[in-house]
Amino acid sequence: MRSNLAVRVLTAVVAVPFLLYLLLWAPSWGFIALLLAACLIGAIELFGMTMRDQPLLRAWGVAATLLQFGIMISPRDPLLSAASVPVLVIAAMVLGLSRPAPVDKAASRIAWLIAGPLYIGATLGALGLLFLGKHGGYWVVLAALITWLGDTGAYFGGRAFGKHKLYETVSPNKTVEGAGAGLLGSVAGVLIAHFWFLPQLPLLNGVALALFGGMVGQLGDLCESLIKRGCGVKDSGWIVPGHGGILDRIDALLFVSPVVWFYVQWLQG
Repeated sequence: MRSNLAVRVLTAVVAVPFLLYLLLWAPSWGFIALLLAACLIGAIELFGMTMRDQPLLRAWGVAATLLQFGIMISPRDPLLSAASVPVLVIAAMVLGLSRPAPVDKAASRIAWLIAGPLYIGATLGALGLLFLGKHGGYWVVLAALITWLGDTGAYFGGRAFGKHKLYETVSPNKTVEGAGAGLLGSVAGVLIAHFWFLPQLPLLNGVALALFGGMVGQLGDLCESLIKRGCGVKDSGWIVPGHGGILDRIDALLFVSPVVWFYVQWLQG
């Protein structure tokens, strides 16, 4: 346990300065390229878990995820955005017909061909839109603080005080006490943002955003745990030292990002 924690800390020491550079000082294409890479790897992990014996459908799922991401961050064309979802549904169902066997799992494959690109491509696209907006780098840092300080609070709070299981069927190690500590960590992230680099974030609004975003982020973590448990794997991948795969690292952020993006649209709109 201590060895794994040390690897996580070392990974953060390397990754955080690089991410801050991309968000605050580098050309905007740098962070978008990073999101595109995360989208690609995350899709490979997801469809590798859910469609191990279907290489054609896996390839389509990855391609559709990248396409959904591109549509999300492209210059806003309401017609294109609106058309992308029904096109995705129809294409997934037609592709499901091309690979019907085993028939008893056909509905599950079709469902993942629809849900997968939205789960990864659309949510990372929301993070990209957040970044491309006014003060976008700082808002992305806020989303990361809500997510990762919440995750840190839940980890240490659960280890120190955890007694009551939160959802043992899906994630046996998570506790109610850890979840509460995670929400406090998310609030701490908002306080850091408000007093350090986002004074335009109203404090009371920010606390509400932290509590709601923190809860949504914990749901994202549980949802990815359920996917892994259903697929019989411990980690989605191996690419992030101490964390497993990309999805293991960004599962909560995928849910928090649209929440923060919607809030910013309301605040600035």
